[in-house]
Amino acid sequence: MAKKKQRIPHKYFPWIDARKKFRLSDAHIQMARELGLSPKNFPKYANTKDQPWKLPLPEFIESLYVKQFKREFPEQVMTLEQMAAEHVARREARKAAKASEESTSGVASEEDSVEESDATVTDAESLAPEES
Repeated sequence: MAKKKQRIPHKYFPWIDARKKFRLSDAHIQMARELGLSPKNFPKYANTKDQPWKLPLPEFIESLYVKQFKREFPEQVMTLEQMAAEHVARREARKAAKASEESTSGVASEEDSVEESDATVTDAESLAPEES
């Protein structure tokens, strides 16, 4: 039986492309994400033959990470696919919780709204000025 292909959210595609293009490890991608770097700007950070003074991109990310977090690597390294699977699982759990909340509170909210509408009518009648 064929394995079902995992759905990857669109927000991870630029990171996957950057990982392939710049030959970065999962640890480097995770460090860059934690630092708040954008994969769109990686070509600016990467050294080329014309710019030998720049550090190679993996070393650049590592140096920024050490400055910011005072450690060499993340405590737990996750692949982008694992991050995507976790993200999808959290979304599904949130949807399920919301659906169950709506189904249970939907009945109660209809009863509450009927009681509230009755209360507003009686309040309005009691607040109306009396005609003499």
